[in-house]
Amino acid sequence: MQLRVAIVGRPNVGKSTLFNRLVGRKIALVDDTPGVTRDRREGNARLSGMRFVAIDTAGLDDVDAESLAGRMRAQTEAAIREADVVLFVIDARAGVTPLDEHFAELVRRTDRPVILVANKSEGRAGESGALEAYSLGLGDPVQVSAEHGEGMADLHTVLARFEPPEEPDLEDDAAAVVEEPDDDGEDDTPTIDTRPLKLAIVGRPNAGKSTLINALLGEERLLTGPEAGITRDAITVPWTWRDRRVDLVDTAGLRRKAKVEGKLERLSVGETLRSIRFAEVVVLTLDATQPFEKQDLQIADLVEREGRAIIVVADKWDLVEDRNATLRALREMSDRLLPQLRGVTIVPVSGLIGTGLDKMMQAAFAARDSWSRRISTGRLNRWLGTVIEHHPPPAVSGRRIKLRYMTQVKSRPPHFVVFCSRPEALPDAYMRYLVNGLRERFELPGVPIRFSLRKGDNPFADKD
Repeated sequence: MQLRVAIVGRPNVGKSTLFNRLVGRKIALVDDTPGVTRDRREGNARLSGMRFVAIDTAGLDDVDAESLAGRMRAQTEAAIREADVVLFVIDARAGVTPLDEHFAELVRRTDRPVILVANKSEGRAGESGALEAYSLGLGDPVQVSAEHGEGMADLHTVLARFEPPEEPDLEDDAAAVVEEPDDDGEDDTPTIDTRPLKLAIVGRPNAGKSTLINALLGEERLLTGPEAGITRDAITVPWTWRDRRVDLVDTAGLRRKAKVEGKLERLSVGETLRSIRFAEVVVLTLDATQPFEKQDLQIADLVEREGRAIIVVADKWDLVEDRNATLRALREMSDRLLPQLRGVTIVPVSGLIGTGLDKMMQAAFAARDSWSRRISTGRLNRWLGTVIEHHPPPAVSGRRIKLRYMTQVKSRPPHFVVFCSRPEALPDAYMRYLVNGLRERFELPGVPIRFSLRKGDNPFADKD
């Protein structure tokens, strides 16, 4: 079991900067504005060879429990309860403030060991503030500068006292999806992939993304509320569903580019886009009462261009009255408005009352399987022969285009190449016909498909 270290303190003392320093990457948003961090974020940290889990938290504030800041504080208190050690961070340049004293009393009442960290200790002002820190009654302060990487050796010395005994490494026997073409067999089903499913939840602000993840986890892990735009960071939460590992990623809501305001929202949008690029499956969360608005379509198009597998979740299904008619309408709208993702799976759910979640997860794993699938060259060419026989390519300028050979060159997403006589002349409409035929014949609903044409004969015709 790895040591879990919660980083707490009042707003704007440099907690996220310290978190980024410990995990070795700038994954938590950092800005001079107080209150940037809202949800608690975990990361695998390393300090002088010592490995542990660091937990970044929202700044502690003395506020009403029902307010947004109050709910942020509840998340921080939950992080303290789950931690083995607490790093209580103060701003050494600002000295000890009344809020520092108030929350020092709070962490003293916990049964967790507390390490006092005087951040921003570089320079004379920092040294003076570090001396004031003794008044908090939390022992000797560890003087660091998270921004410049100073004092990390001292922090390691103190943290190492709480490091649990090392456990033997277990060999990871996880099987990966087979990536090589299978030309001599008919079974194109991929080997079961036991690696964690990287699942990003995306959508417009206030579509219910965080509520949906909390419903999956069965706890109030992420901050929710009626306010739009609560989530700022992209938060990854490891989870297990039916003995299968999942990395759930909650993301900030994506508004139209013209409506994005300020540096913080731009940073949040950048985090969401990065989460999409690194996901395997993206769950596009729609408000079932206001589905397929322009921004929903733009997000779906973005996911398709990034080549990620996608499923559509119609959230707030508990508010829908005629559910059968609504589901039929959603499927018709999806095929009409998202032809590039024809047949995409639509799952009605309610994050508020927890319905439809198993179907959503089944659809997510099925989408990854389809996205990772390899189709043998033999099956592809038999299918292509049937297609040409029933609907041959049109003649352009009086000359018939010959489709000679087809193969799959890549998966994740599937990429198919057809060798033909005049690739530049093949109409787009016929290419769409081939892509839709591939989707239907080889069960690739909603999967982004890459389709290329190359000039030439069968490149393997003269090979044994």
